[in-house]
Amino acid sequence: MEPDDEPRLEAWERRTDYPLTALAVLYLGVYAVQVLATRPGQASWWWLDAALWVVWGVFVVDYVVRITLARRKGRFILRHPLDLLVVAAPFFRFLRLLRLVAAISVLGRVLRDDFRGRVGSYLLVSISLLSFIAALGVFEAERDAPDATILTFGDALWWVLTTITTVGYGDLSPVTTEGRLVAAGLMLAGIAVLGTVTAAIATWFLEQVGARDASEAVAAPPRADPADLRHAELLAELRDLRRRLDHLESAPDRPAESAPS
Repeated sequence: MEPDDEPRLEAWERRTDYPLTALAVLYLGVYAVQVLATRPGQASWWWLDAALWVVWGVFVVDYVVRITLARRKGRFILRHPLDLLVVAAPFFRFLRLLRLVAAISVLGRVLRDDFRGRVGSYLLVSISLLSFIAALGVFEAERDAPDATILTFGDALWWVLTTITTVGYGDLSPVTTEGRLVAAGLMLAGIAVLGTVTAAIATWFLEQVGARDASEAVAAPPRADPADLRHAELLAELRDLRRRLDHLESAPDRPAESAPS
């Protein structure tokens, strides 16, 4: 069997995780400013868009280096589908939404390493990040669309909350193809989040019950086996009978009763 370790790849990821995390945060910040504070056609819009392209290019270079260092390239591609989508983004029509995958992929990789074993912290950070990105994406896609209902960023945040929790009031819904793609991804993420939360709660309850049973077992005296108790009772009875027999054997002979006249 081939070894699963990738020493060169792991060394590269250790060196680049935190710099790429800083770039991913910068990427999201620039994208948020572009969506919330500027409009297409403005000079500031084009400068921000150029900055996004530069950071996206760094993510692509990172993916190319990682797949070059990987010894089992097919397995690497299958295990990192989001990273592949980042590289293929220019070949898709909805480039702007797909470029968000770059930040999600990098931040998700670091979160898995930093919050491993801390399910609650990992879920909180992941859900907050996913909700913010989805709100930005659906707001940009919907705000200028005819018959759109998501017209402000506050509407987008409310829609994200009702969607990711699988409540779905139906008061707000995307009408564009891009917005519906965001909705599909968010609904799948909501199902995954609920499943993870349920599993975490069940695990916590099992751990608490196991710890309580262990403490009770240590504090309480061990219970005797009924068979051992019965055996002890029989031995006690036998000892009692043996004492009586010994007493009878050691007693002086009784005088014989006189015969009747």
